[in-house]
Amino acid sequence: MRFHRLTLAIAALCTSVCVPTQASSHREAPNLTRMPTVDSADFYAFNSYEPDRGDYITLIANYIPLQDAYGGPNYFAMDPAAMYSIHIDNDGDAVEDLTYQFRFEQSLPADGQGVALSIGPEGNSKNIAVPLKNVGGISADDMSAANFMESYTLTLVSGDRRTGTAMDVIAADGSGNEFAKPLDYIGNKTFASMDGYANYAHSFVHEVSIPECNMNGRVFVGQRKDPFTVNLGKTFDLVNYVPVEGDSSPGAGDAGGFPGGITQSNENDDLRWKNVTALAIEVPKSCVTGNGNGVIGAWTTASLPQARILNPQASFDKPEVNGGALTQVSRLGNPLVNELVIGLKDKDKFSASEPKDDGQFADYVTHPSLPELLNILFKDAVNQTLGTDIETLAPTNFPRTDLVTAFLTGFAGVNQLASVTPSEMLRLNTAIAATPADQQSAFGVAGDDLAGFPNGRRPGDDVVDIALRVVMGRLCHPIPVAGSDTDLGLCAPEDAAVGTVPFTDGAPLNAQMMGSQFPYLATPIAGSE
Repeated sequence: MRFHRLTLAIAALCTSVCVPTQASSHREAPNLTRMPTVDSADFYAFNSYEPDRGDYITLIANYIPLQDAYGGPNYFAMDPAAMYSIHIDNDGDAVEDLTYQFRFEQSLPADGQGVALSIGPEGNSKNIAVPLKNVGGISADDMSAANFMESYTLTLVSGDRRTGTAMDVIAADGSGNEFAKPLDYIGNKTFASMDGYANYAHSFVHEVSIPECNMNGRVFVGQRKDPFTVNLGKTFDLVNYVPVEGDSSPGAGDAGGFPGGITQSNENDDLRWKNVTALAIEVPKSCVTGNGNGVIGAWTTASLPQARILNPQASFDKPEVNGGALTQVSRLGNPLVNELVIGLKDKDKFSASEPKDDGQFADYVTHPSLPELLNILFKDAVNQTLGTDIETLAPTNFPRTDLVTAFLTGFAGVNQLASVTPSEMLRLNTAIAATPADQQSAFGVAGDDLAGFPNGRRPGDDVVDIALRVVMGRLCHPIPVAGSDTDLGLCAPEDAAVGTVPFTDGAPLNAQMMGSQFPYLATPIAGSE
């Protein structure tokens, strides 16, 4: 009863004194806000759950966050000067053993001049280039009306990302190493319907031959509906809602939870009308695990040349000149780390760093500031309301071995690599069979689904709710594993006074909101209905 009263008090107080405690704005570092084309929005690594693809893993790196579907006429092209990478560590030293590198090119039809129309009367007309990226309807069967094309190459690097052995990934039919990317979802006059765009985009799923791999893979790059859900605006407005579940269970609709608590609704998802650009690859498990124990660590980065000199007479082909060594400016492994864990002064430093050097950020994990900030704001008010003398609301186990395990080492027997080097990576056990989409728990391992976060991350894993609960001490209490409550031994229940409070931002997320086939992410929002 005392615990119930405590959580009620916290819920009530949040409406007036809460601070931002959750959410990913997809703009997690100050410098990246100026470079959205290389801003990594989300990263996913999971055992493929498409039927008959149990021997594969899927890796998805989302870039260019917060895309408004109507954002024409230029929409959202990738940066041709950038290198976008997905890295895999398969032995646990926090150094990449394999890297998939994406490089993009842009082009215009008609020998680079673009579509032109004859303007003016006969005998006095001129061919004038059109300002739009398409001049008519487009379908999977007829793309002739497109006035802009993007293509990319995919390279597999074995060893160090910069100095290792680079090998071209080529089309399985032998047609070459250049792959086409679909236009963004301009609207339903251009593509006839959502199904029309879905069929068009699907034609850009390429089967590929991967070097030193005896099975083919698949790759897709293109615009998708942003799979992330978050109550973004209200969260950063000092959490302008009560962030505790208001129903007896999520979606019950019975108001049987905490009085005034937020209930699950798509209206709480501020990204519900946003798109992203996904770089998705599906690779045979046997071609990524190396000689390790079947667990891999993975993360995505984007790099730019050190120097960019603007062309004062810019053209389509040469708006600038880029030079110098490639320099990493974006990095993402586990979700929400740079938003909720890393201090503001070090966010850009984290974006430029590599997992092997993450010891420099260890204090942010072992002694996190967020729980103590919540304690400073809540403790006096809670004690006054309840007439108690609770010493602290923040978890008291220092160093926070529960967070070290969740973010830096992985869980033994679940997602821990053969060697343990504390580092921030998304860790996936390729030997744990995928859970079919209709059986997945949005709470992953904490929801008795070992195939979900933090064992990798699937598009339907509700990482906002999971991460907030973990940082407030959920792992100090037993969690359900294989049908029974299991004490992880990382800390004790008395270390986390609010460790079982059902914190939530009220923005639902589950696998049913995604596709069940590669590339899994849903068809993007149309720019025009």
